[in-house]
Amino acid sequence: MHIVFQMCLCLMFSQADAFFSSGVLHCEGTASDAVLLGEILYNKMLLMQYNSTVGKYIGYTEKARKIAEILNTDYYLDQQKHNLQKCKTYFRILHDALEQTVEPIVRLRLDEAADEHPSTFVCSVYNFFPKNIMLTWLRNGEKVTSEVMSTESLPNGNWLYQRHSHLQYTPTRGDTISCMVEHASLQEPKIYDWEPMPKSVRIKIILGTMGLFVGLASLAAGLIYYCRTNLAGRHLVSTNGDSPPTS
Repeated sequence: MHIVFQMCLCLMFSQADAFFSSGVLHCEGTASDAVLLGEILYNKMLLMQYNSTVGKYIGYTEKARKIAEILNTDYYLDQQKHNLQKCKTYFRILHDALEQTVEPIVRLRLDEAADEHPSTFVCSVYNFFPKNIMLTWLRNGEKVTSEVMSTESLPNGNWLYQRHSHLQYTPTRGDTISCMVEHASLQEPKIYDWEPMPKSVRIKIILGTMGLFVGLASLAAGLIYYCRTNLAGRHLVSTNGDSPPTS
């Protein structure tokens, strides 16, 4: 992996004198080492360069060589050594960040179409890193390549990505439609099967139905108890209310 960090850019432009000069300081490197490069250009012509592997400024014109002699003193060279250490630190931080992987969140759904048009399966993966990921559709374990459309890995803006794949197909009884996900965060590909009704929804329906029966049973028991108590009370009042026999 080769990466370039631009650390400083200084531009000067004068329309009256018609000159354009720029100075660029950037670092290049890998996970194990880094090189600091500095360039000064005048009207797109390279005048002077600093390379940390050489350890000094090099001028390419007579005037630039005189300036390089001034810059090749301990004061200016120590500044560049300090910048080189910053460069290496940035690469270590970046390398550690890139080595981290985040497993995607996968959602598989079916968008049913009206009339006789084919339905659309959608396999969406969210919040994964790095961005390279592969989504493959399977029908009864066999790879499906036709009627498939996928997006690129889209950035979320927080170093994580999302991607979506669509399969146009009307499922028939007995078919198993799956989305296979391959990513650096996974030790092996993961296969997600589409279920007409997700297991979590089935569990909620079962629990809700059981709760409904328990509630109805409790209500029925309460009504029976209430009716029996009320009828017994009425019978007792009617008996006690009879007038005593006269002699």
